[in-house]
Parts: sequence; structure tokens; C-alpha cells
Amino acid sequence: MTSDDPVRRKHRELEKIAMTALRLARILTECGARVKVVHEGASLVVRGLGVEPVGIRTGYASQEITVRSGENTITRMMSMGSHGVNHRLDHVMRALAVRVSQGGMSVEMVEREMDRLVKGTPRHPLWLVALAVGLACAAFGRLLGIDWLAFGPVFLGGGLGQAVRMLLLRRGVNAYVVATVIAFLASAMAGFGAHLLGSGTVNLAMMAAILLLVPGVPITNAQTDIMDGYPSMGSARAVSVLMVMIFATTGVLIAEWLLGMR
Repeated sequence: MTSDDPVRRKHRELEKIAMTALRLARILTECGARVKVVHEGASLVVRGLGVEPVGIRTGYASQEITVRSGENTITRMMSMGSHGVNHRLDHVMRALAVRVSQGGMSVEMVEREMDRLVKGTPRHPLWLVALAVGLACAAFGRLLGIDWLAFGPVFLGGGLGQAVRMLLLRRGVNAYVVATVIAFLASAMAGFGAHLLGSGTVNLAMMAAILLLVPGVPITNAQTDIMDGYPSMGSARAVSVLMVMIFATTGVLIAEWLLGMR
């Protein structure tokens, strides 16, 4: 067949639509969206661009989609990046999917809009995030029973831990290694500071300082995905949560050993 063959042209158009829908699905997944939301977003994009979705599969490391137009079908796969939580980007991508579903946008327009949203969606500055996380760890520590002498060390440990965590993740360091390093750093700082100030809740302070590592969104998503009928992705997320907690526990144990605590 020549390059002017209508079937080949149709497949090229289907490929562009499939890859655009996959890209939106990947961004949603990496932002921490549930599988059901990811599939709905991809389906809205596909239908808005004039074709029909046949099937979508979301895995922890890759995604696949099959789209159809008349008798022509095409299946494409896209690898996944690192998983995280970004509610701002998540919601603007959902809004984009709704806009595309209303028609009037081409593949090129959707791609340009995704580029703009990925680059232009604002993020809170690192110092503000670190300050808020440190305060949250200290506040949760009070709820768990730490005394006021441990409040300051937990605040400092949690805040510094979050700042270093964000810097390491931006450099592409393995997330599980980061969990160990941050758990050690935050718990050691909180425990040592609480001990110097004469706190009676040193061990509890060390636990409170690593609450920033608790993967709340992945835990919720793992349960929801399984209940929504996506056990593979739900199980993968659950295993990831378990791995983070194991590595975080290792970091705390190292800190306790170095500080001479049980």
C-alpha cells in the first residue's frame, strides 16, 4: 500500500488520538488519580476526538489503550513515570478531558494544552511545603502524646526531612532509598533534640517526625481501585505502600541504634 492509502492514513490518525489519550491517562495516574478516574478521562478524550475506546488497561509501570473508528482499530502502549500526588495538575487535567469531550479540539490543540498545563500549573514553594509539613508532624505528635519539649524538635525534623525529600526526588533518587534516608534524618533529629531538651517522649517524637512519609493517597487509592474492580493496580499500589513503610522503619531503627535507644 502507498502512503496515500486511506487505511494507513486512518491508522496514523488513530495512533495520534491513542497516544494523546494515553498521555493524559499517564499524567493523571502519576498525579495520584484513581484508575476509574484515569479511564474516564482517557475515554472522554478519545470520544471528543471522534473515535471510540475499545479497552484501556492501567498498570503500575505502563498503560495500554485500544481505539476504534469504523472497521479500523489500533492498540498503543505508554510507559509510566514516577508516581506521586499533585492535586492541582490532576484537577486541571480532568477539566481538560471534559473540554475535549465537548468537541471542537484537534489532537494538536489537546497536546499543546497539556504542555501548557504541565509547565504552567503552579506549585507551592519548597520552603512553604517544608514549613507546613513540619508543623503538621508536630501537631500530629501532640495528638499522639508527645510533650511540649518534643514539639520543636519534631517540627524541625519533619520540616527538614520534607525539604530534603523533595530535593532528592527531584534528582531522581529511588523513592524507597529516599524513604530510608528521610526516616533516619527526621527521626534522628527529633529524637536527639527531644533528648537534649529533657523530653519524656523521645521515642514517640521520633515516630511523629516521620509521619510525612505515610503514603495516605496511595493507601486510599489501593483500597478504592480494588473495590472498583481493578485488583492488579490496587495490589501494586498496596505493595508500593508496604515497601515505603518497610524502608521508613529501617531508617528509624538505624537512628534508634545510633542514638542508643530502643
